[in-house]
Amino acid sequence: MAKRPAFFIRQGKVVSEMYSFEWHSGFAVSQKQKSIKSLHRAITAADENARPLEISTKSTEAIGVQLSAFHLRINDHTLENVFQSAKVFERGGPYPDLLDLSPKEAKRDERLHSSGDLVAFRYQNEDFPLIPQTAFYDFIYITAVKQSFTADEIHAVLSYNYFTDIEFNPAKSINTQARTVAILQLMVNEYGYLPAFTKEDFIQYHKEHVTY
Repeated sequence: MAKRPAFFIRQGKVVSEMYSFEWHSGFAVSQKQKSIKSLHRAITAADENARPLEISTKSTEAIGVQLSAFHLRINDHTLENVFQSAKVFERGGPYPDLLDLSPKEAKRDERLHSSGDLVAFRYQNEDFPLIPQTAFYDFIYITAVKQSFTADEIHAVLSYNYFTDIEFNPAKSINTQARTVAILQLMVNEYGYLPAFTKEDFIQYHKEHVTY
């Protein structure tokens, strides 16, 4: 058995709950999808009105794959590369050359682990704080969706109400595309579309509407 979170909207806030499910070991996509189905069965067993969507390259739904951070692009770069290249550390960074690597290479670059503690993110000459914890990741993710998706594609997300990311383990990492899609859905529910927002506006919205 394993435990993974699902993210959803409750009383105007993005929240999460942990679900226990049968884990199918192995690196094959088919094994990952078995685990996803098991997780989704646990969610629907707890809520008969649940309509879960996996947000990753392992999703069985096209929209879930398209919303993967490895597929999303922002300013002609993958989201993962932009995120890694924006990190500012005590003894170095940001490292804009990471934009030119593959997403996996950028994520594994040694400088990200040898430059001291992370102190901020720098994107388009603006510094983003580390608190709220996932605000920068969520900001660039939603910006990427605005650049890459049509209004109809964005509204397709509204047919689901629980979001998962089978690779995300909250004991090991902080950011997950599943949480961000729940934020995206909350915004579209509230405004009818994805609004334009400044860094300051987004951080304030995040503080008011996202729980950890």
